Amino acid sequence: MASLWMLVAAFMFSAMGACVKLAADYYSTSEIVMYRGAVGVAMLFMLVRYRGGTFRTALVGEHLWRGAVGVISLWLWFFAISQLPLATAMTLNYMAPIWVAALLFLAGWWHSKNHVEWPLIGAIVMSFVGVTLVLRPAFAAQQWLGATVGLISGVLSAFAYLQVRRLGQLGEPEYRVVFYFSLITVLAGLGGTLALPAPVHAHNWHSAALLVAIGVCATTAQMAMTRAYRVGKTLVVANLQYTGIIFSSGWAMLIWGDRFDTLTWLGIFVILASGLAATFYNTRLTERGVAVADTDPIASEL
Repeated sequence: MASLWMLVAAFMFSAMGACVKLAADYYSTSEIVMYRGAVGVAMLFMLVRYRGGTFRTALVGEHLWRGAVGVISLWLWFFAISQLPLATAMTLNYMAPIWVAALLFLAGWWHSKNHVEWPLIGAIVMSFVGVTLVLRPAFAAQQWLGATVGLISGVLSAFAYLQVRRLGQLGEPEYRVVFYFSLITVLAGLGGTLALPAPVHAHNWHSAALLVAIGVCATTAQMAMTRAYRVGKTLVVANLQYTGIIFSSGWAMLIWGDRFDTLTWLGIFVILASGLAATFYNTRLTERGVAVADTDPIASEL
C-alpha cells in the first residue's frame, strides 16, 4: 500500500500541469516559474523548520548546477504546456527516463564497455516511435515550436535527474535538494520577469488561486513521491509514476475538451510501455528501499 503514494504524486503533478496551462492565460512563463518556486520555498522552509532540519550545505556548486539545468528544463516545459495539448506536453516530459537510459547507455559505450544493452536500446527506439505518433497532430496544427521545446525540456530533465542522483550519492538529503532548487527557481523566474517589457501582470482571485495551486500541487507531489520511494517497493513505485500520462489525458478531455485519435493514443501507449520497460530494466537489480536517485526519479525537479 505504501507504493500507492506514487499515485498521489502522479495525480498532483498532472493537476499542476493543468493549472500551469490555465495560468498561461494570465501570466508569462517567467512569472509562473517564479511564483511556483516561491510557494515551494515557503512550504519547505516551514516544514524543515518545524522538523528541526538544516539548510546548511557544503555542495553549493552541485546545487547551482542542478538548479540551472532544472530551471531551464522547467521553464521550457511550462512554455510547452502553454502551446500544446496538456496530454502531449506531459507525454514529452515523461520521456525523461528514456533520455536518462540513453545517456547511461552512451556513457557505457564511451567507456568501452563490451556488453550491449539490447533491451534498453529497444525501449529507446520504441519511445521515439511513440513520439512520432504523438507529435503528428501537433505538427499538423503548426505547433512545432512547442513540440520542439517539449522535447528539449525532457532531455534537460534527464541531466537534472543525473545531478539529483549525484547529490544523493554525496549524502545530500532530498528536502535540501528540493529547497535549493525552488530557491533558484524563484531567482531565475524573478530575473526573467523583470526583463520583460511589462514585468508583472495584475492578479485577480482566480489567477492568484491558480498560482498557489501550482506551487502546492508541485510541492505536495514531491513529498508524496519521496515517501513512496522511501517506504514502497521500488519497481512498483517507478511503474506507477507513468499513470501521470493517463491523469493528464483526463484533465485535457475534462477541461479543454481535447479528443485524441487512434494514432495519438497508440503513441501515448508506446511511450508508456517503453518507459515501463526502461524502468524495469534499470531497476531489476536494485534492492527494495533504494533512493529515488538510483532508480527513475521522474519529474523530481518539478
